[in-house]
Amino acid sequence: MRKSSGSFRARLFCGGASFGLLLAIGGTAHAQAQTPPPPAEDSIVEAVVVTGFRNSLAQALNVKRTSAAAVDAIYAEDMAKFPDLNLSESIQRIPGVAISRDAGEGRQISVRGLGAQFTRVRINGMEALSTSGGTDASGGTNRGRSFDFNVFASDLFNRITVQKTASAETEEGSLGATVDLRTARPFDKRGFNFAVSGKEGYNDLADKYNPRAAALISNTWRDDTLGALFSIAYSKRELLDEGTSTVRWQTGTAAAPGFRSVRGVTCATNAAACAEANAAVHPRIPRFDWYKNKQERLGATGSLQWAPSDKTLFTFDMLYADFKGQRNEDFLETFTPQTAGACTASSPASCGINQVDVVDYTIATPRTGFPVMTKGTFNNIDLKTEQRHDELETEFKQFTLDGEHQLTDRFKIHGVLGYSKSEFKNPVQNTVQWDQYNVQGYSYDYSRGDDYPTITYGTGDTANADAWTLAEIRMVQGFVDNSYKTAQLDGAYDWNDNLKIKGGLAYKAYETDSVALARSNGTTANVNPVTLAALRNIPRSSYAQTIDFSSLSLPAGNVSSWITPDLNAAITALHMNDPSYNSAVTTTPGTVWRSPFATTCFTAGCGMYNLGVEPSLGSNYTVNEWDTTGYLQGDFNFSAWGVPVRGDLGFRYVQTRQKSLGYGVVPSTVNGVNYQTISASTATRSYNDFLPALNLVIEPTEDVLIRFGAAKVMSRPNLGSLTPGVNISTGSTKTVSSGNPFLDPYRAKTYDLAFEWYFQPQALLSAAFFYKDISTFVQSYTSALSTFDKNPFGLPDSAAVAACGTTPGCSPDLPVWQFSTSINTPGGPLKGIELNYQQPFTFLPAPFDKFGFLGNITRVTSEVTYLTSTGAVAAKGQLTNLSKTSYNATLYYEDSKFSSRVSAAYRSKYLTQIPGRNGSDVEGTKATMNIDASATYNWTKNLAFTFEAVNLTNEIQDQYYDSSQLVSFYHETGREFFVGFRYTF
Repeated sequence: MRKSSGSFRARLFCGGASFGLLLAIGGTAHAQAQTPPPPAEDSIVEAVVVTGFRNSLAQALNVKRTSAAAVDAIYAEDMAKFPDLNLSESIQRIPGVAISRDAGEGRQISVRGLGAQFTRVRINGMEALSTSGGTDASGGTNRGRSFDFNVFASDLFNRITVQKTASAETEEGSLGATVDLRTARPFDKRGFNFAVSGKEGYNDLADKYNPRAAALISNTWRDDTLGALFSIAYSKRELLDEGTSTVRWQTGTAAAPGFRSVRGVTCATNAAACAEANAAVHPRIPRFDWYKNKQERLGATGSLQWAPSDKTLFTFDMLYADFKGQRNEDFLETFTPQTAGACTASSPASCGINQVDVVDYTIATPRTGFPVMTKGTFNNIDLKTEQRHDELETEFKQFTLDGEHQLTDRFKIHGVLGYSKSEFKNPVQNTVQWDQYNVQGYSYDYSRGDDYPTITYGTGDTANADAWTLAEIRMVQGFVDNSYKTAQLDGAYDWNDNLKIKGGLAYKAYETDSVALARSNGTTANVNPVTLAALRNIPRSSYAQTIDFSSLSLPAGNVSSWITPDLNAAITALHMNDPSYNSAVTTTPGTVWRSPFATTCFTAGCGMYNLGVEPSLGSNYTVNEWDTTGYLQGDFNFSAWGVPVRGDLGFRYVQTRQKSLGYGVVPSTVNGVNYQTISASTATRSYNDFLPALNLVIEPTEDVLIRFGAAKVMSRPNLGSLTPGVNISTGSTKTVSSGNPFLDPYRAKTYDLAFEWYFQPQALLSAAFFYKDISTFVQSYTSALSTFDKNPFGLPDSAAVAACGTTPGCSPDLPVWQFSTSINTPGGPLKGIELNYQQPFTFLPAPFDKFGFLGNITRVTSEVTYLTSTGAVAAKGQLTNLSKTSYNATLYYEDSKFSSRVSAAYRSKYLTQIPGRNGSDVEGTKATMNIDASATYNWTKNLAFTFEAVNLTNEIQDQYYDSSQLVSFYHETGREFFVGFRYTF
């Protein structure tokens, strides 16, 4: 049984540290065995050149020490040699940074408790945004402002800087931090340079090998006044992502009208006998999941630098990334416990929970007033097996031209022109579902809590393809384009030796286009259920495959394999590649649809696999932003009563203009005819912000710094929150949602106080205290389940009838509808502390003087007010995506021949939804501890061999429902090991 526990993590961390220590001592012994005789006395020089990992730490520490703002940095050990496999996993070593993962890799970051949407990312000096697509549990397609770091190979970058306090010269848009990513340039290391590396990886869960390779070449000419650089990185990865999920829990009565009978008593005639079972929450979609991921990541950078004089420098940078993926998601499940609708004689076989007889059950009460059906046996459950296939690609391009010129001895100008574009494509997302109806003796057991359940399928036949019936075919496409155009001009004037005046103007044009397509007959109705006999009669065995689930240590009683659709074969068997198949004209009795889109469904007819935007109107939008900014800042440096004082003081003024376009359905009735008109809505607005900022550094002694920062900051609302139009979705959850294009941005006042002690070379002990008073917050509010007439948008029931079509359990009079919108709320305070310690152990006797340690811990708390759509207080609690505690620790060893390190990254649990859905108080993700190790042996000056171990604990991705922490998503991805080489010249 696979179970993560604190003691196990502690033992493994100690074991990993011991492993690194043994490797280090072994490397030391080897080095000592080959130690040359002492040099002649006249050959000894005092200069000590620090290289490798220690050198990267020293450079980062120097940046932190000399900066006026609160800054942390990571430097590459050498050109094209970043110290981690993944870019976001590099960033997580910075104090206050925590990452969230998808498919076993870091995807997004949070800084000081503020989620990814509050962090701005700049690449080579200009803001950029890259988005990708993940599993539904990890956020699905990124249609917001959060930066997906997994698009990029870490080999493409040689420096990461995280600025945690604002300054006037740093562009606005962040509540948490501004992250600067810097690619390599030829003047970084002049002359001819060449580096190449290769690695072969192995994943122990997937039993697959995964190659990686990178190369860099650069040179400078004409007395180092002209330089060129090119780098490339490639990786291929195949893994399994396996586990269980429930897609939340809910009560029996939430899927009205609830169970048919309980322990032999019919609920319609004796409601009291069924009350306990119906009042308890049960898993909505209890299932086992098997994800198979294939990924390819290609990246390239190019850089040209020209210094026509010692006063002028031009730099042109290019960055390209292409991140491709294929993912199969296979499920063995039941939808019956979450499907509403009273069963009748004419109901379909899969009419929902009202067909279910509860044979027996067990109730637990993890918190007062919250009963949970942890175990149950049921009759008349409908089983479901499905496969979903996604093809995904993110292509990123960026070009920047940077120029600086020293006009006089005191006056310098600097300009940036840039363009970036991120194009995410999900051109294929096909799903085929089979059902098996009215299974007797189905049971589940979730009583073990944080572990895999036991699910048995009674009379169901999970191994025979033709025991199943074709039930649903889903076909979806999604596209998200983000682009930035930037122009910036700055000037700096040295007023005197103690004061520098800076100022500048900038213009930024940002555009995002989101497109989502689904099977459509020209209306918003769900047309995925298959009723065509010609398709249902095709033998399922002609497009079937078996999923092997034996790699997981499941409790006794679970199946180790099951039959599922094979989409590769289904495309041909079910005619899915023929958009004209079964063409027909759309007719809706009593209803006339009007659409602005080019559809022939109402006239000439369209095939059953026709794709259109109509069923996914809420994900089709365009948002444009034009930001015009100016700033003025003074950098000062003086002595007060013999104490050095430096810093910066200034303000930034920004005007934001927004234009958003979205779609909705406008219902109307004329002469008894119900018209459903799909229409576009456009909204424009603008707002201004005045953002003062102060950074102050006092040096009471040579090695002690006291920092203080204060600023007003702002962050623009998430993109999906800004779209106009009301949209109805009738999938497994029936939702009515609307954006709010007139939202105010997030606004806050921030304060930072830090004490830093540089007590020896390359060493630091520091404490930082921070406080953010968030005065304007943006909250997405989702109502409790109710009937459609309770919607706050004024929609008539006819809109629900038109959207439901023939979907079972979908009717305006059923309490299955959730309403959501975005509103501004008062926010609340956020406060925390960061402790940071790093030190090389040069004071110890050999061989321990080659060891070193760096570690940090961050504690954050917040209290944000969450409102209902009417303005009443719904809850007060933590910010979503905020982990109260996070820490990172690395023990390393390095000498001229050998280096090794073991690292641990911990993130405590965090909330993802407040209030939670389906009657819960919250939803969240449990704590994680990731442990990695690496070792390098320098065979010669130019050739090194490497070993790396990633995710040694095989950490579980564990999402929960309610504060009682019922399992929602519980997956593992395995450990990865890499062996490789690196050659430099």
